[in-house]
Amino acid sequence: MPELPEVEVVRRGADTWFANRRIRSVQVLHSRATRRHLHGPHDFSARLINARIVGTERRGKYFWFRLDTGEALVTHLGMSGQLRVASPASPGTNHLRVRIGFDDDRDDLMFIDQRTFGGMFVDDFVEVPYPSAKRDPGRASRNAGFEVPAALSHIAADPFDPLFDQSATVRRIRAKQSPIKAVILDQSVVSGIGNIYADESLWRTQLDWQRSAATVSRSKVIELIDNAREVMSEALAAGGTSFDSLYVNVNGSSGYFSRSLAVYGREGQPCERCGGPISREHFANRSSFRCPRCQRRAPATV
Repeated sequence: MPELPEVEVVRRGADTWFANRRIRSVQVLHSRATRRHLHGPHDFSARLINARIVGTERRGKYFWFRLDTGEALVTHLGMSGQLRVASPASPGTNHLRVRIGFDDDRDDLMFIDQRTFGGMFVDDFVEVPYPSAKRDPGRASRNAGFEVPAALSHIAADPFDPLFDQSATVRRIRAKQSPIKAVILDQSVVSGIGNIYADESLWRTQLDWQRSAATVSRSKVIELIDNAREVMSEALAAGGTSFDSLYVNVNGSSGYFSRSLAVYGREGQPCERCGGPISREHFANRSSFRCPRCQRRAPATV
């Protein structure tokens, strides 16, 4: 599933191609693609036609188009979702789910999703409070809150968000008894980190993913967050991580950060730090990768 760097790459591409354009037509070709729009595909289309896209914004793994109607067109890529640019004369693909045309007759926006786990929906904005550490006494009117689509109000700020409160995030992480990897994957604690970048960040921090978050020192959690931000910055600069053709930018280009992964997907290969073999372990219906030498596991107690 695309994580923060991949979603941010797509958001930037979408902003370049679609910002400041007015929607003329909407085709919903598969109702599952708009299943989170509770009033159905016809209402989805009606609320978009004649709206102008003001710009794009993101929180965690979600991004949205801000509309001049005061609403948001929210997009979640799911496992295989793509936003693609296409000529209005292009017939599309077998997995085309939503197609949006514009009044300038330039390129259409196509939402393609082979597995249909992703989707689009129109939502109202709500305000989420500013962290106390981010308040600006000189801008009291804005300090009332920060706007996000209502359906995303439970999602925590990600490490790149200007409103990210690192101290509060460290406290939330250390209050959990669950394995540290499960905690940093919890989007209500810190958003944007998925399976790939969790493994990479834990390797850089030399932490075993099974260790209880409550037993990790404050300084080590800060190091982990800093490493997550660092590895995702590197991935963003490389265009994200592409393992197959399902994740691409809006122009169809793939990311190449997979060449720089230290542990994820490298079972049996030598650790870049110590030379020991990378281990693959079962984690919540997925895989977790670590170096048993660098990320030592505490012995079991009886």
